[in-house]
Order: sequence, then structure tokens, then C-alpha cells
Amino acid sequence: MPPITNELARVKIKIMELIDFSKQHSVINQYIAEIRDCKIQGDRLRFRQNIMRIGQMMAYEISKRLSYNTISVEAPLGTAQCDVPCDPMVLCTILRAGLPFHEGFLNVFDKAENAFVSAYRKYTDQKHFNVHIEYLASPRIDDKTLIIADPMLATGSSMELAYQAMLTKGHPKKIHIASVIAAKPAIELMQKVMPEDTTIWCAAIDDALNAQSYIVPGLGDAGDLIYGEKE
Repeated sequence: MPPITNELARVKIKIMELIDFSKQHSVINQYIAEIRDCKIQGDRLRFRQNIMRIGQMMAYEISKRLSYNTISVEAPLGTAQCDVPCDPMVLCTILRAGLPFHEGFLNVFDKAENAFVSAYRKYTDQKHFNVHIEYLASPRIDDKTLIIADPMLATGSSMELAYQAMLTKGHPKKIHIASVIAAKPAIELMQKVMPEDTTIWCAAIDDALNAQSYIVPGLGDAGDLIYGEKE
């Protein structure tokens, strides 16, 4: 097989769809402004609610991409025809910061099955770490729509390992990666390691990471802002 040229590599990247909600005018931008705002971040309830709201709105947009069947519903005054989604779905989140984001998706896709992955950074020094997966609870995902929701897509390493862990449960029909704020380096990694028909959904995309691999400007440690600091 001939080597892949730069042009072919660019074509491959274009196949993976990237949705950036910050390029659109919607109330999601207000929620992003609030979760970034240092003056507001101290209100954990508001922070969690905004993360959940973003998940709900992102789920609504994803719902437009699903397959639908027409069903008949017996209403009080007759029979109504309704188009309803028919794709079997698994919602996966990365613990712990992903929980309110996951709840937003589950409020919309209330019939979905659910999966949970623990991924955490184990630092070797202040700047270097490895991502470890210690826990996975998931149904089979064969021929299902898989949504992996994680609010912060920084390096992309946790998302990559979470996806690899999910593959032990089968192979999905379609993959959606959902994040609140993503960094460009993570987007580039996803374009390399995920299947070409993956769709990436982001409420906002930031350019860079700092020396500790946190997103800049980002919003800080999402897990700590949601649940409190950890030791």
C-alpha cells in the first residue's frame, strides 16, 4: 500500500465532523460565560446546573442525527402519527466531572442505557502524568449509538482510553464525543485515533494547554468546581 500523503491525511480529517457551538448564537454561550467566570464559579449548584443545561441542549442537537420510526399513538380524540427515535443508545461518561453533563444527556435520552468509566491522572511530577482506567460498568454496545460525554477535553488521553475500554463491550454503529470545552490538541488527537465517522460536539474550543495540561483559558478543574477539591 502506498504511504498516506499529506493531502490524504487532510481528507481523512475533514471526514470527521466537528460541531463548535461557540460559532453559533445560542444561550449555550451564556452558560459557557458563567462557568468560566471566577465570580460565579463559587456557586457549585449554579455551576452544576449550567453543565447539565449544556448537556441537555447538546443532546437535543444530537437527536436530530438519529434514525426515526413512525408510530401510532391513541390520543383521546383519535390516532396520531408520531416520528420517534429508534436507535438503541448507550450514554457513557468519565467519572467524576462528567456526572452532571451525563445527567443533562439522560434527561433527553431517558431510555438510553448507561456506562461509566473512571479515568484519572497519575502524576509522576508537576508536569507529567499518565491516565489510568480503573473501573468500567457498561452494557454491550454492539450496533448501538455511543455517546461519550466528558466536560473537559484537554489532552484527549482520557477520552481515547475510555473509548478503548468501551470497545471491550463491542463495536458501536455510531460514535459521538461530547465536551463542554475542548482544547485544539485534544481535537487533533481525536482526529487521529477515533473512527472517521465520529462526530465531535463542543460548546467551546480553546487553543492551548498550560504546563500542567489544563485548558487555557478553560475554566479550571471541573471536578473540583462541581464537587469540591480532592486530596
